[in-house]
Amino acid sequence: MLKSSGAMGAATLLSRLLGMVREMVYARFMGDGLVASAFFYAFQIPNLFRRLLGEGALTAAFIPMFKEKEMQEGEKAMWYVANATVSALIIACSIAVTLIIIFSTAMIEGVNLGLKTQLFFGLLRIMAPYVLMVCVAAVLMGILNARGHFFIPALGATMLNVVMIAAVFLIAPRFGTHLEDKIYGLAVGILIAGVAQTLFQFPLLFKEGFRLRWVNPWKNETVHKLMVRILPGIVGVAAFQLNIILTNAIAFGEAPHVVASFNYAVRLMELPQGIFGVSLATFMLPMLSGLAAEKKYGEFQSGLRQGMGYLIYANWIATTMTFVMATPIIRLLFEGNEFNVDSTARASWALKCLIPGLVAFSLVNIIARAFFALGDVKTPMRIAVFSLSCNLIFAFFLIPAYQQAGMGIANALSSMVNLGLIFYAIRRKFPNMKVKEMIQPTLTVLGSGILAAFLAWALWKWIVSMIETPSVWTQLTEVFVPLILGTGFYAILTYWSGVPAARDIWKLLKQKLDRN
Repeated sequence: MLKSSGAMGAATLLSRLLGMVREMVYARFMGDGLVASAFFYAFQIPNLFRRLLGEGALTAAFIPMFKEKEMQEGEKAMWYVANATVSALIIACSIAVTLIIIFSTAMIEGVNLGLKTQLFFGLLRIMAPYVLMVCVAAVLMGILNARGHFFIPALGATMLNVVMIAAVFLIAPRFGTHLEDKIYGLAVGILIAGVAQTLFQFPLLFKEGFRLRWVNPWKNETVHKLMVRILPGIVGVAAFQLNIILTNAIAFGEAPHVVASFNYAVRLMELPQGIFGVSLATFMLPMLSGLAAEKKYGEFQSGLRQGMGYLIYANWIATTMTFVMATPIIRLLFEGNEFNVDSTARASWALKCLIPGLVAFSLVNIIARAFFALGDVKTPMRIAVFSLSCNLIFAFFLIPAYQQAGMGIANALSSMVNLGLIFYAIRRKFPNMKVKEMIQPTLTVLGSGILAAFLAWALWKWIVSMIETPSVWTQLTEVFVPLILGTGFYAILTYWSGVPAARDIWKLLKQKLDRN
């Protein structure tokens, strides 16, 4: 589990770091004002499909059925189902793209819109075809994951980020001199990036034996089952992503900076979530699906429990460190040109309110995948619908009062509600899951993370007091010295305390070092 999620985590780390470079470039290019909020909100509509399908519902529903075909009917039937699924996606996504373009055009041509809303629909119209590309890329990544490949599919996202970064320098300047015009160049860059990410998967797929062919999906029984499962799966696995879209709908009219400020906070939170949380959840789905298909429920529960322990260990230290170091991190990464001191203050406040939900976001992903591996899509859906309703209520009251910070609090609270309910549901399904074995290590991890964060905060304050002339090097020092020493202290403390996740990770690292 650690090896596979670690390999994927390495590719995801590269992708997320490039994604962070992209956000740094974006921040300096457009700041957190009206144009930035319109762009980020427009991108969230097609990007929602990437989050739901690439990291959630499609792969969660497709992989168990793909593995079942492979085990029961062989590779020929498996590839036939894969092509039928791709064919169905092309039809469905083409319809979605057409509807988005028609609706956006009707709003632009038929309604007297303000500048922010006009920008939103204009950008959305250009970016709509990204939906088709990202959905096809998602199912291709799911096929590779089911065949045991995690590194190359995760690496595909690096292509996305490279093209999007290049668009700022090579495409956007060709659209005009004003930011309101240049921003359309970034929308075109997103389309090119989607094509690059999709094509990146094909060489390895071809090597595995996959040949892209059109298959009529309407009469395919597996596709019918997939469509039935995928709709509740969208809500069940990706409640957080839907929360962002809906809360942004409320925030979009509050103030020019709210959506953009919250977006930068979300991107920072997604760095640890993607590196380990999404990587581990992606690996666990085919693993749990295989165990469920063979009815090895004892190993199923053990694997789920162990995966949850690893995730809590990795993401809790990310939570505490990010909370105490939010301001210097955002200042180092984003501040400059259009992104000023006030922008830093707004984004860091949003991040501090959002990051407490990191562990809950990630655990919901893992537990929901356990339900999907068991063929149960209704339970996560019902829980997510309730949590989503809570989030909308929280957002309705908190955003007008606290703006981007209110968005963070609403998302964090609703994710905790989601976790509590879905954890209760999995306990009811597996009463003998031996959860008590997790209590002592989890308490040790929580305490160690708080102590490590306090140490990092004290170091940061001391370093700041010693700095006379701020520079890039002093900013690097005040961020990385506390983070490295605080994380090292956490690793030592948890290893010394006998936390299983800490011991397992150290054992794996030692094996790799001895092998080299």
